[in-house]
Amino acid sequence: ALSKPSFIRKARLAAWIKRMQASTVGDWQGVFIMSFQEKSAWAMILALTLAGAIYFSSVIHLSLEIGEIIPPLLPSLVIYTVIVVAMAAGSHIVIALLNPKEANAKLDERERAIFDRAGHWSGVVLGFGVVMALGWYLFSYDGHLMFYAILLTLMVAQLIEYFLRIAFYKRPF
Repeated sequence: ALSKPSFIRKARLAAWIKRMQASTVGDWQGVFIMSFQEKSAWAMILALTLAGAIYFSSVIHLSLEIGEIIPPLLPSLVIYTVIVVAMAAGSHIVIALLNPKEANAKLDERERAIFDRAGHWSGVVLGFGVVMALGWYLFSYDGHLMFYAILLTLMVAQLIEYFLRIAFYKRPF
């Protein structure tokens, strides 16, 4: 059996979710007029930025302590991955609870075009970054540095894809 305070909290949360689902005007207009895909992109931008900042700050800190670039460490990459997955899953659950119909909707023709165009430009950035990292390796012969450059390129390319999706939703192309 639920205790009274727990029951009250659950009832308040359910009432809040119901109000948010019904609200598309007023103070919440900018948040709830966005499509599920736009909200998803913002959530992923937040998750990737936060996890990437944590990961690269630890790499920089440890590298400065020992005076050279540290090798990529599997435990650090696992922590980075867990942070991204946890934040992505949690945020998408909240977004889906706020508008379950839209969360299960298929992409329409315009949204598919938005995804294709954003993915194209993200791929261009990814290709450029990988080629630059490989070229950098030819001059430095530092595999650790190449690994971090390619990992950063992957993160930046994905962030660009999400930012472009948001931009393309806001304006026709």
